Amino acid sequence: MMFQKGTLRALSSCVLVGALAAATWTAQAEEFDAVPGEYVVKLRSGHLIMDNNYLMQSFGASSMEEISPASQAVLIQRDPSEDRENVLFSLQSHPLVEYIEPNFIYTIGGTGGPVIPNDPEMSQLWGLINEGQTINRSVGVPGVDVNAARAWEIQTGSRDIIVAVIDTGIDTDIPDLRNNLWVNEAEYHGLPEVDDDGNGFVDDIYGYDFVSNSGRLIDDNGHGSHCAGTIGAEGNNGIGITGVAWNVRLMGIKFLSGRGGGSLADAIKSIDYATQMGAHIMSNSWGGGGFSRALKESIERANEAGILFVAAAGNSSANNDRTDSFPANYNVPNVISVAAINNKGELARFSSFGATKVHLGAPGVDVLSTTPNGLRMFSGTSMATPHVSGVAALVLSNEPDLGMLELRERLLNTARPVSHLAGRVSTGGMVDAYHALLNSEPEPDPNDPVTWERQPLNISTPHPYPNNFSESWTVEVPGASRLAVHFTRFETEFGYDRVTFTDAEGNIIDVWSGQRGPGFSPVVQGSQMTIEFTSDASINAWGFHIDAVAFD
Repeated sequence: MMFQKGTLRALSSCVLVGALAAATWTAQAEEFDAVPGEYVVKLRSGHLIMDNNYLMQSFGASSMEEISPASQAVLIQRDPSEDRENVLFSLQSHPLVEYIEPNFIYTIGGTGGPVIPNDPEMSQLWGLINEGQTINRSVGVPGVDVNAARAWEIQTGSRDIIVAVIDTGIDTDIPDLRNNLWVNEAEYHGLPEVDDDGNGFVDDIYGYDFVSNSGRLIDDNGHGSHCAGTIGAEGNNGIGITGVAWNVRLMGIKFLSGRGGGSLADAIKSIDYATQMGAHIMSNSWGGGGFSRALKESIERANEAGILFVAAAGNSSANNDRTDSFPANYNVPNVISVAAINNKGELARFSSFGATKVHLGAPGVDVLSTTPNGLRMFSGTSMATPHVSGVAALVLSNEPDLGMLELRERLLNTARPVSHLAGRVSTGGMVDAYHALLNSEPEPDPNDPVTWERQPLNISTPHPYPNNFSESWTVEVPGASRLAVHFTRFETEFGYDRVTFTDAEGNIIDVWSGQRGPGFSPVVQGSQMTIEFTSDASINAWGFHIDAVAFD
């Protein structure tokens, strides 16, 4: 092995301020966006039945509404000009209040061989079937998919399974979704503007819109319809695409507006509605805000009802073990947190991760799916999440008596090892529909450098690195057909301070930025890799350290 270190081209002094003071709960709440003047108040037992005017006067509120009977919480409106921390402090000690929180805002944050549906855009769905095809100029690695073709030999879905898509709504006129929509039969066959089933919601035929408080379900953003298509666009109908589950019932629940934002109160309403109406799986491609007891309790109610809660890990390239991302980070037994990977099996540059608090990966880069404006490609952990929800629907279709905790354990225990996810998600792998259906152990990743020969190496940036820093290193292993270096730690300013990996011909293999955690670099074909690091003139991070090179 040969190692050649480049020259230091720019170096300046810097000072690290390393202490992060502990914050109070109210100070933490102050950091996150919330609806101005609105607060979610959990009342002590029995007080929900008290006179509304008395409660409003007691809380200094101009308006008040019950969030849901199960939550035992109300949404109050105070003067938006009031200091939020002072309101929280004063009402937390109120004798009728168990706790109070800002109304946080969340954002879009067969048999006999493979069964391939006749949907015309199948070749673009690399997340379902990856044959190494080029998607948006990126050449895929064959087999980096949810193993759908083999899974469909066993199960293609069931209309007995209900997946609640809690998002921006579902466009009910999209042909590829229309036949797989959940239908509230009592409302469908009932009278207009009448709560025919007595559930507290009028005309909720296909779900409910908590943004406009209407049973008329629309998607004025496209995000929710896109997620719905990945879960359950109708398969083998000769139209557009197919979802992971060809047959399923998609319950549309809207709490995110056309601009992609929604409130804590509406998120709670949405989760409680899905619980009330019998969803088996909740797909949640959204996040934001601080820790909310009220939101956690709504997820706990879903847990008690036996509903799986699949959530996006987030798109901030953050380590969720160190920085919480909600709702994915709630420690509730029914939650699965999902990271995004690209068609090479690499953690997406934007994807958050976490060796303990993010559970598995799924396709989330250049994912084609349905929107009100036709088929479009989106990227994000938002796109990875519905892949997992769709696989969960397939498994439950095949084993309808499987308990929720058994379903969750099945998905995690059968995740297929992916080298770039080792140390970045708790399972070290991506969701696999085929092995989940069989409850079988997946094969090792043949591209995982952990199985290759390894030699020690010692490459480090300064810790922390300075402003306008630039340095390059070349690693060469004569005779190797491919190689990768192992990082014990990788932390740079996301989007600005970058590490570029190139091969012997100077071709850029990948560019990393942000936090990556321990694990291997991208694999470079051939015997030589160059690693170049550049930082800008502001905001320094720890940098990185390499302790080994693996080669094959």
